[in-house]
Formats: sequence, structure tokens, C-alpha cells
Amino acid sequence: MRTVGVEEELLVVDPSGTPVPRGPEALAVAAHRGEGETPEQHESAAQEEGSPGHLVPELKRQQVELGTRVCTGLAEVERELRYWRGRADAAARAVGTRVAALATSPVGVEPETTPGERYAEMTDTFGLIARDQLTCGCHVHVSVDGDEEGVAVLDRIRVWLPVLTALTANSPFWLGADSGYASFRSQAWNRWPSSGPTELFGDPATYHRVVADLVATRTIVDAGMVYFDARLSRTWPTVEVRSADVALRVEDAVTHAGLVRALVDTAAREWRAGVPAPRVRSELLRVAAWRAGRSGTTADLVHPRTGTPAPAADVVAALLEHVRPALEASGDRQRVADGVAAVLERGTGADLQRRVHADTGDLTAVVRAAVQLTTGR
Repeated sequence: MRTVGVEEELLVVDPSGTPVPRGPEALAVAAHRGEGETPEQHESAAQEEGSPGHLVPELKRQQVELGTRVCTGLAEVERELRYWRGRADAAARAVGTRVAALATSPVGVEPETTPGERYAEMTDTFGLIARDQLTCGCHVHVSVDGDEEGVAVLDRIRVWLPVLTALTANSPFWLGADSGYASFRSQAWNRWPSSGPTELFGDPATYHRVVADLVATRTIVDAGMVYFDARLSRTWPTVEVRSADVALRVEDAVTHAGLVRALVDTAAREWRAGVPAPRVRSELLRVAAWRAGRSGTTADLVHPRTGTPAPAADVVAALLEHVRPALEASGDRQRVADGVAAVLERGTGADLQRRVHADTGDLTAVVRAAVQLTTGR
């Protein structure tokens, strides 16, 4: 069975529901407890995403990032996420704050960059894009058998990634206003010049040449800024899928991890069986991703097989059917199917945020509700 690990970025908020720049202080508490790193430790270690079991800094002081250990089953993923969300919240509580699994801030806030040479260089290079970039995503790592299999997987999962964006949409508000999107994080994130969908690579040599050529432009700071929707890890033998908003509910994050693992396994099986990768242009994938971010699961999505609009429920059903053999092989079919059905029935995190706001008229109430859901209450 392929292993899986999950990283989540969380907002640090005060009791009123406003993001506050106390992430480094919370991480200092976690580091003292042996559960995390201070910004200085993180900068010194130059630790890449994907390391097992950690709390680490993110670009903004109003954030912390958690990472699970390497897991083999979805029950283990759930335990790990609940544990590390709990540890992140405990560290935040120690400095008078809480954590919230929101992909953007519903309320207005002035993001503050976390100290460190790399983050300072990013802010200097990218200006407003970096200064405004207070967004929280979910990254799923799935093991692969080397770069050849990994690149074959990247070439075959790319058409399905917009569906994952729709299912995980959890960022309708942007700094005090309704954005009109279900996932505005996906729109804000794609202002980075190295983000988004990719063309077909075909082989590891091409993939690594593209990465090297991007770094050689001296536009991005380093290879860690290759923000493809899915990429090979530089350190771990994994494919890392990066297209999702952080999930309000742990159970939705687990469903997402199960879908990602099944997509990777399905793609690897197709490659070994000689099934060619779908030859879809990245321009079309960018449009499909935009549409997914705009409406989530509440309207039509671009169907990966036809390239035309179809009801979101039909496109999600096609995804489940596509990965069904892999889900059956891992024993995840019922759990993932039930998780997807729950999202379609009650709505995404974006839908819940808008319901709370409609009921209360108060964006800070949205954040406070998210704090409770983040830790499972």
C-alpha cells in the first residue's frame, strides 16, 4: 500500500476571530515541548515540506503549518491530523490564541512576514503578491517508486486536480469581503509565477530540466518555489499534490487524502499498463481550475474526459469511478465514497462559512465557528 502524509497550514487567531501575528510565539512553545521549530530553527535547517510529524513556520506570522507522520491507512491519517491540530491549538492557546483551518482570512488583516532570509527575499522580489499572501492550503504526499513513476503520475493526474479544488473549497471571503469564489485561495495563490498546472513532462529528465530552467531565470528564489499543482518532492520519494484548500473538518481532509492516494495509484497502474496520459493543454486545465475555484460543487465543472461543462455531482462521480479499483485495493472505497457524499450533501467549507455569515452577519463569527470545527467540536 502506498504511504501518505498530509501538511496543513492554519491561521492563528485571537479570541475575537482576528488573525494575529503570534505564530512564531506559538511555535516557540511547541519547540520547547519538542513538537515544532521556531522560525530561526526552520530557517537554519532549510527543512522542506514533507518531513514527518512537525509544527513549523509559514510565510506569514499569522500562520503555522502542521505535518503528519508517514501513514499507511486513512484511520492513521485521521489520528495524526487530529493529534497535530490539537498540538497546534494547544501551542496557540499558550500564547492567548487559537488555530483555525481557513484557507483565507474572512476578516481584514495586515499580513506580517515571518522573519528569515528566504521569506524576506521572497517579499522583496514579489512585492504585493508576497505581502498579501495569507493563504492556507493542504498538501498531500503519496509514495512513488522513483522519479520515472512519479513523473508518469504527474502527467496522468493533472486533469483531475481541479475536481479536488472544487471538493475542498474553503475560502469564500478575502480580507473582509465576499470574493464571489468558493476557493479564492486558489486565485490568490496562482499569482505566483511558478504556480498552477503544467504541461506533460514525459520523463524525469524533462521534469528536472524544467525545474532547473525555472530556477535559472532567477525569478523564483529557489526550487522550493516551484509551486506546481503537483510536483515531485525534492527530499522524499513522493508526489506532492498541492491544489486543495485546507479543510475545515478533519474528516474532509481525510477524504481528500484518500482521493489523492487513489489518483496516484490509478495513474501508476495506467502507466504500467501502457495507457497514455491525457493530452490536454495546460491552458484548458487552468480554465478548469478557475471554474472549480469559482463555484466549488455548487455549479458545473469542466469534465476531465470531455472538456465540457457538467454538473459537479456528475464530475465527482466520474472521479470516484476512475479511482474505484485503487480505492478497493486499499480498502478505502466506502470511507472515501461516504466522505464525498457528505461534502456534496452538506456543502464544502466555503458553503458553511457563507451559511454562518448569512445567519450572523458577522465575519468574526465565521472564524470562531471555524476554530471549533478545526479541533473537532
